[in-house]
Amino acid sequence: MTKPKILAALALATLVPVAAMAAPQFFNIIDGSPLNFDDAMEEGRDTEAVKHFMDTGENIYNENPEIMPEAEELYAGMCSGCHGHYAEGKIGPGLNDSYWTYPSNEDDVGLFSTLYGGATGQMGPMWGSLTLDEMLMTMAWVRHLYTGDPKDAVWLTDEQKATFKPFQPKGSGDDDQS
Repeated sequence: MTKPKILAALALATLVPVAAMAAPQFFNIIDGSPLNFDDAMEEGRDTEAVKHFMDTGENIYNENPEIMPEAEELYAGMCSGCHGHYAEGKIGPGLNDSYWTYPSNEDDVGLFSTLYGGATGQMGPMWGSLTLDEMLMTMAWVRHLYTGDPKDAVWLTDEQKATFKPFQPKGSGDDDQS
């Protein structure tokens, strides 16, 4: 291999890790336009969780027991009326299994995009109702309500998958979770 080809190959090899670590892109679930975070509330923009999520697409609130009580409260107040108390679905689709009306919701960047920008039907954008941080907490509660096989939960880390137990509503006979 000639020296220019070797240098070109090395340059390309160094770009691949940079591209793999690029910040996530957020798009409106309906029309595909880029989401504009200028409309988001000022409060809740600068938390560690929001900064990490905007840089990586990883929601550090997933399976974090410290935020679950607030996350449950946020979900109950903003989402359960349409999606059901346990995300089983009502007038809005179920959110607790492996089927997603919008397949991009399978990962946290897609679910965040749906929350922030809204979806079809009665699901309006949440940027005026929840802070960015509250959206991440709400998403963590939705993920906590997952009833499927942990190996299919792409939002969980490998460590979380090893210990995750599919959600069972209180009083269902299994270990109660909340």
